[in-house]
Amino acid sequence: MKGILGRKEGMTQVFTKDGKLVPVTVVSVEPNVVTQIKTVEKDGYDAIQLGAVTVKEKNSNKAKIGHTNKANTAPKRFLRELRGVNVNDYTLGQVISADVFNEGEIVDVSGVSKGKGFQGVIKRWNQSRGPMGHGSQYHRGVGSLGTLLPMHVLKGKKLPGHMGNVATTIQNLEVVSVDLENNVILIKGNVPGPKKSLVMIKTSVKKGEKSNQPLELVSYEEVVEEVAEEVEATEKTKEETVGE
Repeated sequence: MKGILGRKEGMTQVFTKDGKLVPVTVVSVEPNVVTQIKTVEKDGYDAIQLGAVTVKEKNSNKAKIGHTNKANTAPKRFLRELRGVNVNDYTLGQVISADVFNEGEIVDVSGVSKGKGFQGVIKRWNQSRGPMGHGSQYHRGVGSLGTLLPMHVLKGKKLPGHMGNVATTIQNLEVVSVDLENNVILIKGNVPGPKKSLVMIKTSVKKGEKSNQPLELVSYEEVVEEVAEEVEATEKTKEETVGE
């Protein structure tokens, strides 16, 4: 098990060399620092604590500053635990960057979903509406609330209420690309949460260390260089023609 904290920047799309369009989510991954290591002997379980996004000391407090000083690093805005890891592979103050994952790896991404506010049963639970004719008298209601005998609403009945803004995980997503220069990881598909929200990328629980064949993406830098060379060659030809 391995993981890293990042921020969801939004979605875009990339193209493979065989012409397929792949929708991806852009996750910016600043270097994470191991701020604490927990062991079974001392804490009852094995885990590491990751810190991300440096903040100024004046915007922090003494407790947080003292905690991060043990790892010889600056105060962090986000601190999250990652369980199921081999704590012997980590040291206090170790820096984890985007290259912890490789292209083609299968990962789980956790975050807090977008809040939708108070919603009805059609949007919240995907229930069907009634006829929309004027004489229907039932359009977007909750339907029957229970049978006659209990004389009360049964426990677990799907009703209108608060939707979204809950911790959720999307499993078995594929890492499409890892950009170390820009500290960015591209993940195939969508991940939970709004833009700029915190997400945790970790090894897939169901797939483990399994990886797919990395996708061969189109490199636009090479195309630009080829076009520039063609333009230069065309200009030289024109100059030679004019000189003659």
